[in-house]
Amino acid sequence: MATVSPVTQQIASCQRGNTGKPGNVDIQMSDIEGCLLYNRWGASTTFKSLFQNNKAIIIFVRSFLCHTCKEYVDDLSKVPRDILRDAGVRLIVIGQSSYRHIEPFCSLTGYPHEIYVDPERKIYQKLGMRRGETFMEAASKSPHVKSGLFVGSLRSAWRAMTSPAFDFQGDPLQQGGALIVGPGPEVHFAHFDMNRLDHMPINWLLQLAGLHTVDFSGQPKIIDI
Repeated sequence: MATVSPVTQQIASCQRGNTGKPGNVDIQMSDIEGCLLYNRWGASTTFKSLFQNNKAIIIFVRSFLCHTCKEYVDDLSKVPRDILRDAGVRLIVIGQSSYRHIEPFCSLTGYPHEIYVDPERKIYQKLGMRRGETFMEAASKSPHVKSGLFVGSLRSAWRAMTSPAFDFQGDPLQQGGALIVGPGPEVHFAHFDMNRLDHMPINWLLQLAGLHTVDFSGQPKIIDI
């Protein structure tokens, strides 16, 4: 288990709306509970079904082609299923492409948990997630993004060109975010990304949801005998 600094506050500079100012995010779940999402087979479900009977960590990604999102989900795939199951917490990724892009993205990242798409971006829009990017001078580097901008962009472009269905897999200007919700409509935490590198650290989300942290370093562990 990784050693990380404990998260002691849920309302901080990372919990904000489109203004980029610190403070509470006013989220009316009743406005979005009935919005439809689609799984990898094109079957629909309501947004409400994700958290109605359990707590859920819900990650909204920019685009399945975005290299920063791909590398973030690479690390989400390392979260063990058993710690989620034992705590009764669902880990869910939501994208904004056609459902046809889900299976290739999961094959690429090895992501084994729940994943849906909001192809018309209705939930993104009703939550007020921003379009376009704002970079802050004091922004910290995402611990989950390993590629530089140039190399990552080249990889994204190559994946777009070699995809069987060539498209941008959603609005390339759309930013994502993260919610911890449930059981029921109670929002425990909200974070809206300001730019492509502004992902909420995964271990922070796990801690805020009451879970153990995960070692994403890939370094071998030293066991004292």
